[in-house]
Amino acid sequence: MSFQPPIPPAEREIRRVCVVGAGAIGSLLAAHLSRVCEIWVLTRRAEHAERLRRDGLTVSGKSELVASPQATADVAELPEFDLGIIAVKATELEHAGRRLSGLAPQATMMTIQNGLGAEEVIARYGDWPLISSVTFMSGTRRSDVHIEYELDTATWLGPWAGTGTDYGIVEAVAALINASGLKAEAMADLLPAQWSKLIFNSAINSVSALTELPHVALYADEDEPSSLGLVVRALVEEGKAVAAAAGIELQDDPWEMNRLAVARGETLSSDYAHVPSMLTDVLAQRATEVEFIAGAIHREATKHGVAVPVTAAAHQLIKGKQASWRLRRPAEVSG
Repeated sequence: MSFQPPIPPAEREIRRVCVVGAGAIGSLLAAHLSRVCEIWVLTRRAEHAERLRRDGLTVSGKSELVASPQATADVAELPEFDLGIIAVKATELEHAGRRLSGLAPQATMMTIQNGLGAEEVIARYGDWPLISSVTFMSGTRRSDVHIEYELDTATWLGPWAGTGTDYGIVEAVAALINASGLKAEAMADLLPAQWSKLIFNSAINSVSALTELPHVALYADEDEPSSLGLVVRALVEEGKAVAAAAGIELQDDPWEMNRLAVARGETLSSDYAHVPSMLTDVLAQRATEVEFIAGAIHREATKHGVAVPVTAAAHQLIKGKQASWRLRRPAEVSG
């Protein structure tokens, strides 16, 4: 038998994809990619996997489809796959990495979390080539098996330098996502886009987590000294200063991203208001992704000697808010 060299990553066909996590983003990816390849969904709960197998996965809104992905909560049931998409929240990355450890050694893994640092976490659990990505699409999880697709904006992806991922496989993944009906753009260097989204996310999610306001017009209002938009602006400007100190030339202006997102939301419907992911966590009193978002900017600022008092305060206050949920509340005193 003659020796057959390994297939270069750029030439591999992506036939089977495993989506790890079935929240809004994971479900949108799984449902659409089911149109173009075999999809497995790895859920956290067995009953969630059972419902997906029994009822399928419905998407309404920007797309209308019912997909029938394979689903399991048991990693031992997963077959080999070509691409793994890690679609859990950043707070669940360690758990996801432990579950995937030792699986699919020939696969490429793609992270799609808010903030910075997801790739480093997953890299601790395997030698897979890693793709970094950030997404602007959004949806609302109506149930385990129904996602309402709201914003059909693009996912940006690029090779993570830490694993020297071949750009060809990044292009192949972007092409697959586009063929599925979603939007994606491959980038040779994702950092300018990743930092633009990071700064935008840090400002919007921090303010939302602390005020419990969805992303509405107040976030872009700077008319009065008490206007909320001034806090958003300050967070954005601090993030931009940190990016400049780190040598990152931003792809997009995060303030304009905020302004355009507010305007886009207002055109969808009179009662539409996007609920940022950290607000969803705050309302459920569960750990937020603050360490990967405002916390990441705070740490980078410290590393580069940049003063970020507003970002630091937001980081610290959100951590304090989370701590308050763990404390026993004083008993009510009847009068």
